[in-house]
Order: sequence, then C-alpha cells, then structure tokens
Amino acid sequence: MTAKVLQTIENQTRRWPFGQKKLLLRTQSKDSFMKIGSLDLGKYPLLLAPMEDVTDPAFRLMCKRFGADLVYTEFVSSDALVRYVNSTQQKLQICDEERPVAIQIYGRFPEAMEEAARICEEAKPDIIDINFGCPVKKVAGKGAGAGMLRDVPKMLEITNRVVEAVKIPVTVKTRLGWDDSSKIIVDLAESLQDCGIAALAIHGRTRAQMYTGEADWSLIGAVKNNQRMHIPIIGNGDVTTPEIARRRFDEIGVDALMIGRASIGRPWIFEEIKQYLVHGTSVDTLVPHSFKWKLEIIKQQVEDSVRRLDERRGIIHIRRHLAATPLFKGIPNFRETRIAMLRAETVADLFRILDSVEDITQ
Repeated sequence: MTAKVLQTIENQTRRWPFGQKKLLLRTQSKDSFMKIGSLDLGKYPLLLAPMEDVTDPAFRLMCKRFGADLVYTEFVSSDALVRYVNSTQQKLQICDEERPVAIQIYGRFPEAMEEAARICEEAKPDIIDINFGCPVKKVAGKGAGAGMLRDVPKMLEITNRVVEAVKIPVTVKTRLGWDDSSKIIVDLAESLQDCGIAALAIHGRTRAQMYTGEADWSLIGAVKNNQRMHIPIIGNGDVTTPEIARRRFDEIGVDALMIGRASIGRPWIFEEIKQYLVHGTSVDTLVPHSFKWKLEIIKQQVEDSVRRLDERRGIIHIRRHLAATPLFKGIPNFRETRIAMLRAETVADLFRILDSVEDITQ
C-alpha cells in the first residue's frame, strides 16, 4: 500500500459518523498502568488481535477510534518478507494515527524470522509480535504458528534471535498447548520470558481445538499468578461482551484483553467495553447508538475496503464483516436479504439492500 493510499484512508476516517472526536477515554488510574517496554497502555487496555484479511489499515484505524489501545497488523510471513514479496511488504505499511501498532510475524526458520524482524523494524512499528498461535493447517501444519508448540526448543531459539535482532519491544502470542494432553503454557511462559519478551498474549485454547469449545481462562490465570512471571499477560478468547471483559480483568487478573473475532462487523465493541469498565453500567444506557448509526459504520467499512482495493475485491473482502456483524441478528425473515447482501457485486446494490434493512427496522 502506498503512502498516498494510507493518507486517503486517514482523510476519509475523519468523516465517519462519530466525526474527528475520539469517543473513548482510556480508563486512567494513578495506581495501575500496563506497560510494554516503555509503551504506556493505561489501565484495562483493550487490544485488537491480529487477524488475516481483517486487520487492514482501515479497520485498525476504525477500532482505534472506538478505543482500541493497541492494534496489530495482519500476520506477516517471514519467508515471504525476506524474499521481498510485494503483497507481504505492503502489510508493513502503518500510519501515525493508528499508533501504537504492532507488526506480527510468523515462520519456522530462525534465520528468516531474525531477518524479517529487522525488516519490520525499519517500518517503525511500536512492537514486533511473534505468532506462535495460528492454528490453521497451512501455517501450523508446516511447523509455524501454533505448530511451534510441538518444537519448543526451536520456538525459544526463534524468540531469542528476534529479541536480539531489534531494539524495540518483542512480544509473543501463543496458545495453551498443542492438544489437551500437552497444555504446556505455564512452563512455556517462563521460558519465553527468559528469552526477553516484553509481554505474552495467550489464547485460551489448544491448537487441536482451533476455535471450537470454550476458551480455558484458568490456565491464563495460572500464568498470571505465577510469582516468577513479571511481564504483562494478555488474555484472549471469547471476550464478546463488556460483562465478560470485566470478569476477566477482575477474576483472572490479566493485564490486558485482546479482542479478535468479536470485533468483526462490530468495531464499536471497544467502546462498549470501555464504557462498561469506566461506569459499570448497562451499555444500552451508556451508548445508545441507533441501528442507523451502526449501519453507517458498516457502510463506512464497505467504502474503506473498496477504496483500498477496488469495487469487486473490496466487496468480497468486506463480506466477512457483513456475515459476522450482530447488527442484523433477530430481524425476522432476514434469510433472503442476507443471501442477497452477501451476493451483491456493486456498492450501489449493496447499499440499496442495507438501506432496505434499515427501512424494515424502523
């Protein structure tokens, strides 16, 4: 992505329905701040998880404006990066308005990961994150991502080499273990900390679970409560409501929460959670946004996607958000409209369908 395109995205975000004002105040307290290195994220920070084909620059900026304290790029293949694959290099494009921002890398070869970290540092992110948690077959099946949970010595070698290769903070995102019989996260967390990482994000599932079943936060809590751990622990998995977020902070004691799938088609979730953490009151009372207001956010996502890519590819890209958004939940006889929405091929047709949904809800 060129600097011109990034500037266009920044300019366009200033005309979102909520204007230039950043809606959410970070929950501040003099007695408890989370820091990654020297980066101060305040109290109760909320992080936008790295997600392939989701956390592009426009979506990161939108989540930032709704209150995300730290955002992550889509994950970047170290092998592709060291071969200077253009589409991979474009993922390194970041802008000041989205800071603080982390670039996440993955791979199975220590030399490539070390070199990729150096290349990423030149893009001037605030953090470099190592992906040891992606469960999909094309990544984990080749020994990268969560596949590293079956080769801990190599995982630690990669971590050591990346930490030594750059001057900015390095963090890691991983899972509880490979499967139910190898939940190694408590001991692994100590070893990763010994490598010099600045924070650890843990998804509360094994690789074998993929995204099924419920996230197990008890082991995340065991890591956090381990007296030998002194780096921040970031919890991830099934944080879908403000009430759940509150419980994870209070009962598990994590330093931050990472929100992934729950933000797809619902970037305003960061605002909902922030408001609840500050006031502890029903979000319906605190954030009385109308269906129309939320629909305008979805439309803005469509426009951002089309602007970044083109009409055909932009609409295909945004279908994941349209399919996932809770905005249309509970609308009677919506099935046919949903099918038409996900088959629309032009912005005009898609907006006509979305406008018709608004008419139904009025």
